[in-house]
Parts: sequence; C-alpha cells; structure tokens
Amino acid sequence: MADYDSDSSEQEFTETNVLLGYATKDADDDTISRLGGQPDWLNPDQPPSAALARCKVCNDIMVQLLQLNGELPEKFPGHERRLYVFACRRPTCRRKQGSIRALRGLRVSKDAPVAAATRAAPQKKPEPAAPEPKKNDGPGLGDALFGSKSANPFAGNANPFSTGTSSSNSPFSTAAPSSNPFSKPEPKAEEDPASSLPKTFAETLSLNNPQTPSGPPPPPEPWPPASALPKPYPVSYLADAEFETLDPEPMAVPQNARMDVDADGAGGPSTDTKDVFESSMDAVFQKFADRMAQNPEQAIRYEYAGAPLLYSKADAVGKALGSNGGRMPRCGNCGAGRVFEVQMTPHAITELEAEELSLEGMDWGTIIVGVCEADCQQRGVEAGGEGYLEEWCGVQWEELSK
Repeated sequence: MADYDSDSSEQEFTETNVLLGYATKDADDDTISRLGGQPDWLNPDQPPSAALARCKVCNDIMVQLLQLNGELPEKFPGHERRLYVFACRRPTCRRKQGSIRALRGLRVSKDAPVAAATRAAPQKKPEPAAPEPKKNDGPGLGDALFGSKSANPFAGNANPFSTGTSSSNSPFSTAAPSSNPFSKPEPKAEEDPASSLPKTFAETLSLNNPQTPSGPPPPPEPWPPASALPKPYPVSYLADAEFETLDPEPMAVPQNARMDVDADGAGGPSTDTKDVFESSMDAVFQKFADRMAQNPEQAIRYEYAGAPLLYSKADAVGKALGSNGGRMPRCGNCGAGRVFEVQMTPHAITELEAEELSLEGMDWGTIIVGVCEADCQQRGVEAGGEGYLEEWCGVQWEELSK
C-alpha cells in the first residue's frame, strides 16, 4: 500500500497551454484587458464605425463584455492588437444571431518587420532574369521556391496579458531574402503565376478562396453621444493570469461496475439514482463543467491557435467545431483561415452582472472568438493607422429547461 500511495502522490497537477484570466477590481500594469466598461480604441480620436457595435437584431448599440490586449510580439511583431466582444442588452435579442459580436483592432507600426505584406517585393522575378544565362545548370523551380519559403509564423506561445514584453526573435525576420540566387527557368515563369509568389501571404491564401471584390470601405458611422449609449457593465480588470492546472484524472470506473442497493430500501434504486443513470450527460458539457469546477473563478480562457473548450456538441457551434475537421469560417477580409484565440466563461457573467438587480441575466454558456490567422489589416488603412474588423464569434447558450 505504501508503494501505491507513493505512486499516486506523484500524479500531481497537470499544466495546460491555456492561459486563464481572473477578474479583479484592482488595476495592474495592464489596464487594457478587462471585462465591462467602455471600449478603449487604439486611437480615441478615430473609433471604428459604430455599425460594428450595433446589434444585428434590433440595431441598438451594444455594450462591451470584454476588451483584451492581444499583442503577440513573437508572432506579429509591431502589431498592436486588441480584441473586443459586445452584446446587446435587450432580453428579446438574446439567443439570436448577431446579438453578440467580436472585433479585432489592429495598428501596425510603420517600422515593424513586415510578416507578409512586403514579402513579394524582394522576390520580383523580372530583375534577376539578366544573370539567367549563367544559371542554366542551376536548381529548378522547386528548389528555388523551397529556398524562399519562410518558417511557420504561427508556432509558439505568447502571453496576451503581458504588455511590456517584446521579442526580437521574430518568426518573420528571415521571411524575405533580398534576392533569390536561383533564377527560374524562363518557360515556367509565366505558366504558373502562383509559383512565383507575387502575392502577400493573405492574398496567396485567397487564390484558392476567391473573395467577392470590394471597393473602398463605406464611411464610418459616427458614434452617438455618450448620453445616448446604453449603461455599461462595471469594470473588472484581467490583471491576474496563470496557466491552467488540472487535478490528476480520477481512476476510471469499470463499465461493468454495479451499485449496491440497500436491501432495506424500497426494493430498487431511488428516483435520484435512477435519474443519474438514465440521464446521458453530454460528455462535452461534462468536460466543460469539470474544467470550470477546477478553476471556478476563471473569466476567460486564452490559447492562440489552440482548441476552445466547448460547452455543448449539440448546437450549431458545437457541431461546427467539434466534428472531425471542423473549422471556423475563413476571414472575410483576406480569405485566410481563422484560429481560436479566446473564450469567455460563465464566471464572467457573475463579474459583469455583479451590480445588476434583474433576475433575467445573460444566459450564454461560453463565447468563443476566432480570429484571422494572418492578422490582416482593414482595407484602405495605411501603415501606422488603425483598422477594425469583425471576427467570428461563436456563442453557446445555456440549455433551456424542458
């Protein structure tokens, strides 16, 4: 028994790659990441169009649920990123598509190492065409392209709650060699436009995912005066963050295990026991509930390009993300894929509605936000300017009692 106990004690907590954010009333160094309050735009003098914060059901201006400092210096150096989640306050709009929306704000510094936008510039092929005669015996097109490929820009982790950290280990620092030493065979240069890599990363992705051509964005809708805005939720700062730790998984109960029934009882299992056995708990929801129980005060869960913790597999979001090969819709701005970044948990409702007197509060189980994996900028925004794009927001609602 002593050896068994010793072995069991070694099965301590397991740390995951998920960063948990905890709400507090005390602000820390990072005052950007928070629940509730009014949004802090990248440039207060140039907010996004108010249309992005309107409920798609009733057209009212929504209130902010979450504002998150989403800077990822190792993945997107020079990108100042913020995520915003808004919700409509009208009870009649709940459970309807468009009553909760997510935005990604982005400002790319002028001197930032460009991940993809200028990758094509140093690889212009007409220029190295002159030395081509003395490269006739050089490598072919495949070798040339292989030599110009960049590393995966989405590998690694970053803490979205750290604002003062910057990394010089940019995954894009070697993405754009000054010139290609291997010139392409002349006959192939015009046959395969995609192989010459004349496009940015986002545009290259769009080759296989054509987007509807769009002109200049419409002029932004001005915001109503502050007096006309709905009452915001109280502010709670997400100043405390730590990686998720989980208890060791309990020993699985054998499927052929039986429950002993008290012989002095009613001759069969009680109603409560019967309900336990007859109810086929959604395994996905059970996992969600277990994770919440182990860290009950978590308000958000963050893991860029990770996997969201689903509340249910039965609704539209669960079916879309939970199935094999399930994925979020592609970015409507550049055509790149989307990845999970952050989700809100039920405890966030507790923090947001701490001062609410109404018993009819928010009834979502989780809000999942997926973002453009290329971190593209709004069309028409120049370097150093601020842009805002709507991102994918998957809302899983609490199940209604039958």
